[in-house]
Amino acid sequence: MDVPTTSVRLREAARRTVRDARLPSGPPLRPTRRAWQFDALMALTLGIATVYYGIDNAGNVVLREVAPGVEVAVPRPSGPGGLAFMVTLAAVASGAVALRRRYPLAVLCVVTAATLATPHSVMRLTFYAFVIAVYSAAVYSPYRVATLAALPVSVVLVGTSGNSVTPIVPNEYIALLILVPMAGAAVGLRTWKLRTDEGRTRLSALEREQTEALRRAVDHERARIARELHDVVTHNVSVMVIQAGAARKIMKTSPEQAGEALLAVEAGGRAAMTELRHVMGLLTMADDEGTDGGDLADTAAQLAPQPGLDQLETLVGRVRGTGLPVDLTVIGPPRPLPPGLELAAYRVVQEALTNTVKHAPRATAAVTVDYGPQRLRVEVVDTGGHPGAGAGAAAGSGRGLIGLRERLAVHDGTLTTGRRLTGGYRVEALIPLETP
Repeated sequence: MDVPTTSVRLREAARRTVRDARLPSGPPLRPTRRAWQFDALMALTLGIATVYYGIDNAGNVVLREVAPGVEVAVPRPSGPGGLAFMVTLAAVASGAVALRRRYPLAVLCVVTAATLATPHSVMRLTFYAFVIAVYSAAVYSPYRVATLAALPVSVVLVGTSGNSVTPIVPNEYIALLILVPMAGAAVGLRTWKLRTDEGRTRLSALEREQTEALRRAVDHERARIARELHDVVTHNVSVMVIQAGAARKIMKTSPEQAGEALLAVEAGGRAAMTELRHVMGLLTMADDEGTDGGDLADTAAQLAPQPGLDQLETLVGRVRGTGLPVDLTVIGPPRPLPPGLELAAYRVVQEALTNTVKHAPRATAAVTVDYGPQRLRVEVVDTGGHPGAGAGAAAGSGRGLIGLRERLAVHDGTLTTGRRLTGGYRVEALIPLETP
């Protein structure tokens, strides 16, 4: 039962081997211009040397010592035909070396055939080209299976073609052929070690850069979240505090108005919770992939878009509920804007009105949104309410205005703030727009 199975496996392995031999293990090498020049120069040098060797030895008879005191005459090819034959072999073997990187396996086959056709007495005519072809096939050939099969065959054929009378390499060059590869291997090992050290150094530098980039990204994200939380909490809590204070003062004398104020506090609290849930949801969304049906409402709140200019009426309405008169003017036809840009403009209005509510409670305010052809202008001004109120509007930590400048800088926008000559405070944001 096992014999048929084994034979089937062997046949399948043979088929895979044959198939893999035809398929490259990678793309063919595309030599650079400098590599082409180097190979052409090497082929030319080798060709000149081997052609000169062939011409110099044509028709000569060389005495070879095959044993102590025993010499054998070894004739070389003679006549015009023999000379032309040797020059042709040298030219073919040497010329093929110029293509050793682009077509390494074909070069190996051509040089091997030329080496086998070379007479034993002038084997050195093509042997050195054969050594280069073997090396090139092992290093550059993309057909790994075919190369692994061709290399030993070529080496065995050429290695057994010589004899004791006419060795391929003279005995005085044997030590050189051993030492040169050893020196080359030593240089290659040193080069590999240097490149490995350089690679480790670059990897360490890259890891440090990635760590620093990650740290900067974390700091940037923390600053962004801090700005969002500041804008959300400051505005809504300020409005809620003022409404709650007003309700407390009129609770006994005007219960209905106190109830309306408490409803405004509730609405402000819900709005704050919605925006906070959205901000925090962006941080925890990756961990909530397994949300069940009971959390669909929270998930919908997290996925709700952040406020934009279309919600300014709602924002102004909440501020009016605190007793602060606010006028909203829109100049030009509204048009869709990038969400980040709209959020930045919305936060400008929110922060400016929050400062007015906190620091100029008896003032009046005006909000202007101007959709220009090339820029968006958002302006919030207040009357100050009483002497010194404009200066009070600027009091505080200044974190809100710093956050606004950072938001606008992302969109190449600018923020101008300061007291008005007629009293009160003015906040103006200019944000460039893409030409429609």
